[in-house]
Amino acid sequence: MGNGSVFRVTVRGRFRDLSASARATLERELAHHDIFVSAYTAEGTFTYDEKILFFNLRYEVRDVDDESAACDVGRREAENFLRVLGYDHTLLKVTATNTSEIWDDRITHE
Repeated sequence: MGNGSVFRVTVRGRFRDLSASARATLERELAHHDIFVSAYTAEGTFTYDEKILFFNLRYEVRDVDDESAACDVGRREAENFLRVLGYDHTLLKVTATNTSEIWDDRITHE
C-alpha cells in the first residue's frame, strides 16, 4: 500500500490519425481544454491547443509507493481515456513529481 505520497503525473502525447468526427469534437471542445484552466486531479485534466497536434493529461495520484508506480497509474488512466474517446495517439511520455517531498523539503529548510 502507498506511503501517503501525492504525485503529480503528466502524460504528454501526440494525436495520430484522428477521424473527422474526433477532430470535430476536439475543435468544438477546445475552450474547455485550455492549459490555463487545467489542474492535477484524480480524474485527470485533458488539455490541447488549437493545432490539435499534441495533448497533456494531468493526474493527481495517491496511495502508490514510488514515482514509477505513479507513472504506471497515469499511463493506464491516459491510455484508457484516449481509447474510450477514440483518440488515437503516439509518443506518450510520462513524468511524475512527488509533491509530498517538495513540501517536506520546504518544511525542513524553514
